[in-house]
Amino acid sequence: MIYGLVIGYMKADLEEKLKYLDKFVPMIDNWAICDCCASTYKFTNKNLEEMFQYLQKYIKSSKEFELRFACIMLMDYYLTEEYFDKVLEIYNAIVSDKYYVQMGIAWGISVAFVKNEEKTSNFLESTKLDNFTYNKALQKIIESNRVSKEVKKELKKKKRK
Repeated sequence: MIYGLVIGYMKADLEEKLKYLDKFVPMIDNWAICDCCASTYKFTNKNLEEMFQYLQKYIKSSKEFELRFACIMLMDYYLTEEYFDKVLEIYNAIVSDKYYVQMGIAWGISVAFVKNEEKTSNFLESTKLDNFTYNKALQKIIESNRVSKEVKKELKKKKRK
């Protein structure tokens, strides 16, 4: 965890940070290290396109926590007007039966819903997500304190069997 956190706080240029990330990301072996460290990578905000390209190798990874890392980074830094649709497309394209990947996608979708209810609702209507991930996304949205009771009531009706 300390190694991953230092990357977020160290004074270094992007190229150097990416070298450390290349060593660190494959070492991630649980959700807490993944999520805590990703949240410190604020340097992403100043290097959005470079980091988006960097994340592509982890989006394509078959390793559970490398893929979760990409999902959480997308949630933390890319649910913006410029990248919103791309993030949902990426979430939709990921096929994984790994629990922590599915939960990362579900969490990302729930945050997306709060940021842009209309786009995320449209996404949920047409998504190819597996039933587990889809239902977990709905559950996380329903559990949110930032979603109205009326919307939660409608979402409960959309659960897949």
